Amino acid sequence: MSRVSLLGVPLDLGSGRRGTDMGPSAIRYAQLQAELAALGHEVQDLGNVSFPVAERLEEGDPKARYADAIARVAEEVDRLTTAAFRQGTLPVVLGGDHSLSLGSVAAAVRCRPEVGLLWLDAHGDFNTPEVSPSGNVHGMVLACLVGVGPPALVRVGGFGPKLPPGRCALVGVRQLDPGERELLRESGVAVFTMKDVDRYGLAEVVQRALEVATRGGTCPLHVSLDLDVVDPVHAPGVGTPSPGGLSYREVHLAMELVADCGRLVSMDVVEVNPILDEHNRTARLATELVASALGKRIL
Repeated sequence: MSRVSLLGVPLDLGSGRRGTDMGPSAIRYAQLQAELAALGHEVQDLGNVSFPVAERLEEGDPKARYADAIARVAEEVDRLTTAAFRQGTLPVVLGGDHSLSLGSVAAAVRCRPEVGLLWLDAHGDFNTPEVSPSGNVHGMVLACLVGVGPPALVRVGGFGPKLPPGRCALVGVRQLDPGERELLRESGVAVFTMKDVDRYGLAEVVQRALEVATRGGTCPLHVSLDLDVVDPVHAPGVGTPSPGGLSYREVHLAMELVADCGRLVSMDVVEVNPILDEHNRTARLATELVASALGKRIL
């Protein structure tokens, strides 16, 4: 068992829809700390990062809305997550929209330089300001992490790119914007779509993705789990739901395989939106999935 630090990031500036700022509270309400403690983990809740109120901010460039404010929040995520790493804990960052990963991945790379990235998401998150139809930064995060995007976002933590594309694997994607599709094809990121899941099965796809991200099981792993990778039937409370996603058992299997690989050093759980949820179902699922990733077993 391990020491785990929880950090909330009540961020919704990166999305076009309000509500993900309440995600950390919803996940905590779903008894995440108690669930992890029951597994034998020593859990410390670090509280939330400081967060600007959207109504008091200037939107800035409409092609990368609130980019400067998001970068400032991500810098704080980086600072606090780095401190958690240096205290010998496994950071679990609760969102909040996916923009927070600019900071959590920066910390993971700083503290575990060989880390690879497993990104579970219905979307590619590989837009740039030039091709994004919305200007929402949460759809640009993976591109920024591999060095493609606005400098303020690419260089969160004082360095960029964070990772070479060959150490990143994207699983569950099923909705891409046209320009993003072309960028992702050319990127070198390993992309496993829902077609791949249907064709080969979820277990095979996740094992292939883990091979990429951990380079054959030899390197540490950061997992970034966007709850919209799950079908909205099971996870209705997300910022950008997309039909045709992973089933309840498939997403649990993905997290169980993460636990089995034994390489997990940090994790994000993002895009929980309680405003759109049904009786906190999505936050409860998020809690279950973190527990699966951290070793909860059926038998």
